[in-house]
Formats: sequence, C-alpha cells, structure tokens
Amino acid sequence: MIYGQFADFYDELFDPAMYDSWLGFVRQQGIKQTDNMLDLACGTGRLAIQLRQAGFQVSGLDMAPEMLSIAAEKANAADVTLPLIQGDMTALGDLGNYDAMTCFDDSLCYLADENQLAEAFREVRAHLNAGGHYLFDVITPYQTDDVYPGYMYNFHDDHRAFMWTSYEGDAPHQVEHDLNFFIWNSSLKGYEHHSELHVERTYPLATYQRLLKDAGFKDVRVTADFGHAMPSAKTTRWFFNCQ
Repeated sequence: MIYGQFADFYDELFDPAMYDSWLGFVRQQGIKQTDNMLDLACGTGRLAIQLRQAGFQVSGLDMAPEMLSIAAEKANAADVTLPLIQGDMTALGDLGNYDAMTCFDDSLCYLADENQLAEAFREVRAHLNAGGHYLFDVITPYQTDDVYPGYMYNFHDDHRAFMWTSYEGDAPHQVEHDLNFFIWNSSLKGYEHHSELHVERTYPLATYQRLLKDAGFKDVRVTADFGHAMPSAKTTRWFFNCQ
C-alpha cells in the first residue's frame, strides 16, 4: 500500500520547502492562471492547495482514497475549493482535456516498468489540449544507484517514531524504501508498529525522451534544481516541461 493510513504522518516529515520549489517551477514554465490544470498523483493535496492559493485553476487526481480524503480535509482547513478525482494516471479513460498537467515528487517512479511509464505518457498526451504543458519530475539513475543505497533517516517525538532505510532493488535503477512507523497507543500503553515498502524505478534520460516522443510530445525541455540549472552527471532529479 503506497503511504496507506500513515499518509498524513509521512506528509509531515517531508521538507515543506520542496513544495515551495515545485510551485516556483510551475510559475516559471509559462502556465497561465486561467489554464485548466490537473495535478496527477496529487497525494494529500499539499501542492495542489498551494497552486490554488497562488491563483491556478487546478484539480487533483490520485488513485488512493486515503490520500484524497486527507486532501479534502486539508483543502477545507485552508478554505480552498479543490476538485478531487479518484483515478489512475495510466488509465484516464473519459476524463476531459486540460491545458496543463503536473506530476511531481517522482510519482512516475512508482510505476512498475517502462510499459506503464509509456502508457502514462500516452494518457497525458491524449488528455492535453493543443499547446498544453506536461510538467513532471523523476529521480535520476545517479540517485537510485549512488545516493539511495544505504540511506537511512530516523525521526521521533513524544509519541511517534519513524525509520526509513533504502536498499538497491532487483531491476536496473531500482530502489526499495523500507518505512517503519511506531505510533504510541495510550490505551495499550505501547507502540503500534506499521511498515510499508516503497519501490521506485527510474531510467536513463534517453529513455524518457524516447517515450515522450513516441507519445506525441514535440518539445521536451529537461532541467535540474527545479528549473534553475542544466542537468549534470550528479543531478539527482530531472524536471521536464513537455508540450
């Protein structure tokens, strides 16, 4: 289960500055506030809410009802109207067309293989208006092969603890994240332990460029550092603007 019942807790642990940077990236890419936008794999709606607050006409789509429930609560608390859709970005079906689609936080890296990635690109292309933008990011092979293996992160406060350990996966450029949550249960006078395994996979830049071209995208621009730099051999995350 991706994030499961601890989606909100995981969201708390994520660096809030990342969301400001994703918002900044969208602002750089020529997206108009009047454009009809869809945030794919919107999760708990954190970025979509910020986009709404910045004046963008965005809706959110996610396949996990747990995520959408939290997104609805967060939107309500922020006094933001955020249309939410439960759906799979590899099978958008009869969903309408949009002027722009976004997919951040390396959500595409959770797809199982290259075939699913290609299908996701084709689905987006089929639901973009002429001249529309597709903005997304993915982690790079340098991140999966050199940075993540052996990575550990631990967190605790008075009633919760979190342990994250990353391992090299079985497929090329694949990584497995072992997440363990410990939540204090006052009734039991002990900690409840829950664990989740997250598997991410990425591909060489040429693979993304080929699949995007095959899907029908004519103009593909790739940058690093949220659009502020050009990619290098040690870039950990690529940012795409596809038209």
